[in-house]
Amino acid sequence: MHWTDRRRRFRALLEGDRCVHPGSVFDPISARIAQDLGFEVGMYAGSVASLTVLGAPDLIVLTLSEFAAQAYRINRAGNLPLLVDADHGYGNALNAKRTVEELETAGVCCLSLEDTELPTPYGTTKPRLVSIAEGVGKMKAALTGRQDPTLCIAGRTSAISIGGLDDAIARGRAYEQAGVDALFFVGVRTRAELDALSAATTVPLILGGGSPELSDRDYLGARRVRVALQGHQPFAAAVKAVHDTLKSLREGTPPGKLTGVADAELMKRVTRDADYKKWTKEFLGG
Repeated sequence: MHWTDRRRRFRALLEGDRCVHPGSVFDPISARIAQDLGFEVGMYAGSVASLTVLGAPDLIVLTLSEFAAQAYRINRAGNLPLLVDADHGYGNALNAKRTVEELETAGVCCLSLEDTELPTPYGTTKPRLVSIAEGVGKMKAALTGRQDPTLCIAGRTSAISIGGLDDAIARGRAYEQAGVDALFFVGVRTRAELDALSAATTVPLILGGGSPELSDRDYLGARRVRVALQGHQPFAAAVKAVHDTLKSLREGTPPGKLTGVADAELMKRVTRDADYKKWTKEFLGG
């Protein structure tokens, strides 16, 4: 498949002056819904991937091949530019390079690589970061692994909540100097923190784990924030809907009296039923 158009649209967003909220997606249907509703970007998070593929918490037990396979399923189902959280690149710098190669092939438009020490080492109770030098090595390896220049690579760090603002600034500057297309800061809580990070760097910013103080998209856009995550409520909502539906059925509710179930028209729309009917008629004489 050809991924260039959607990657160009994502780059245009990074190069613009607006901040957008991505639609949190986890499978082909959720990505189509986000696209149909007008989201400009989809976000496929590592935590949601672990829940979707393994039914496991976000403890880095998911493998690269599992993550890339689901990202590909999402991408082939529509035309929504997809931002993904590639965690720590699934290993050292050489693994990070391989991660870029696999996710580029899977059609993602932007991937973030973080500098958290993952998986959690033995005997630790709090998140730790790798050294800046190791983080820079991962970013450089990731950029080397990229073959499509329209693919965006974002350097990600949670340093502000682990090592403080100065460390976050130092890491942002180092990853920017290494050549990343954007910086992804997690844990920024105040305008003062964002103002400092924006002033210290020049590339587009992505924010994860925001706060009410950082909800004004005009303000965020003026600080070069181009994508601001809102969390991953759609997957949690889907879990609740499945749980409640199965519980009602188990307790004897007739199927016709269930609430919150997608109607036939919505199901036809998200499965692209009209397209398949057209193809059936054209190719099978139906």
